[in-house]
Amino acid sequence: METNTNVFSNSEITVTYEPKCCVNAELCAKQLSDVFRTSVIPWIDLDGAKTKKIIKQIQKCPSGALKYHVNKEQKEVA
Repeated sequence: METNTNVFSNSEITVTYEPKCCVNAELCAKQLSDVFRTSVIPWIDLDGAKTKKIIKQIQKCPSGALKYHVNKEQKEVA
């Protein structure tokens, strides 16, 4: 069975999760369970914490399965 990268986004950041890379250390779910939820789909809820806190948690991912990038602000052109 093939597993695909999961993409989760809000107005501030986009988070990707690569299941093939995950070592299931569960740091994300144990340390920030309002965002990284193991029993709910979708399992990543970017409204569960402030963006800076989510980024700090992603940076602790031992396998690199979780990654993020900051979304650029869209400026209106008059």
